[in-house]
Amino acid sequence: MMEKTWRWFGKKDKITLPMLRQIGVEGIVTALHDIPNGEIWTIEAINALKSYIESYGLRWSVVESLPVCEAIKYGGTEREQLIENYKVSLTNLGKCGIKTVCYNFMPVIDWIRTDLQYLCPDGTSSLYYDRIRFAYFDMKILEREGAEKDYTEEELHKVSELDQVITEKEKDDLIDTIIVKTQGFVNGNIKEGDKEPVVLFKRLLTLYKDINRDILRENMCHFLSAIMPVCEEYGVNMCVHPDDPPFQVLGLPRIVTNEEDIAWFLNAVDNPHNGLTFCAGSLSAGEHNDTRELAKKFAKRTHFIHLRSTAAMPGGNFIESSHLAGRGHIIDLIRIFEKENPGLPMRIDHGRMMLGDEDKGYNPGYSFYGRMLALAQVEGMMTVVDDEIKRQMKL
Repeated sequence: MMEKTWRWFGKKDKITLPMLRQIGVEGIVTALHDIPNGEIWTIEAINALKSYIESYGLRWSVVESLPVCEAIKYGGTEREQLIENYKVSLTNLGKCGIKTVCYNFMPVIDWIRTDLQYLCPDGTSSLYYDRIRFAYFDMKILEREGAEKDYTEEELHKVSELDQVITEKEKDDLIDTIIVKTQGFVNGNIKEGDKEPVVLFKRLLTLYKDINRDILRENMCHFLSAIMPVCEEYGVNMCVHPDDPPFQVLGLPRIVTNEEDIAWFLNAVDNPHNGLTFCAGSLSAGEHNDTRELAKKFAKRTHFIHLRSTAAMPGGNFIESSHLAGRGHIIDLIRIFEKENPGLPMRIDHGRMMLGDEDKGYNPGYSFYGRMLALAQVEGMMTVVDDEIKRQMKL
């Protein structure tokens, strides 16, 4: 069955490896978080963390992530040197026996939410995306040129209404949520403590002023073509994470949003080491996507799975739902992957905040009790599927 993994943020993570062993985790998903983006991961540094993880009876299953620097994405002058550094890091990971690397090719901003603790009826809290509040951030806080063209007349009217009542604290919270707390621990572009994060963010956006969808695709193809020889030599599987949410934002091109996008990058560099991280949550956040159909189509080229689910709400909003509900259809995905590509590493993604999780200072979406509950739910589903497979084999 799928390998049960957990995203762990290194020795400074408040969730320890002994805690993870106790709840049934088998593999660790992590990175060398202290090394700045673009610098080489040395064999010594990789082996030190690998040995530490193994000392607790676990294994380093997946790198998430070895970040792709912005200059690679927009094609900056330093692109080729950054790609060479990336190839050395991949070589070193392969030599150390770590063979799966999850990454993304989203310009500037990674996953987007407008509320990190949206209160649910049962008293837990969840991550939430409010389209009108995001539009407010886009037009009124960033003051992005031409932003109004991306929204309907009804949405523009609602933004104007919000502008009459929103408080300064709510504005600060939007900035903190959208470009600081959800980004600093993921892509390192803007970190907590940075002064004038809006100014820094707007500066990053200008780097993509002349980058459209086709150019970003070309740059992704260039990057993948350059690193595939290393992946082939050392058996390293690259698996890109879908855009989250899977639609265009802030005037930036997003190129891993749907079936056509996924088919494009897999065919553009048609190598078995060029694959997908199947994130059920990211994909299900777009009502145009059916996760079950996507899994059937791309299971063979999937190297890593994120199991979470979202529920669509009115007005283009969505919420991270229970792992038993929503548009992710997780038990169906388990059935599909165990039939088409069994034994892949799977991690529980984005658990609810519950039972005091909210006071522990965890990274947004990466609670302990909430993810532990989700792991138990998914492990139950995996057991059901395993029993179904055994029954079928006896027939």
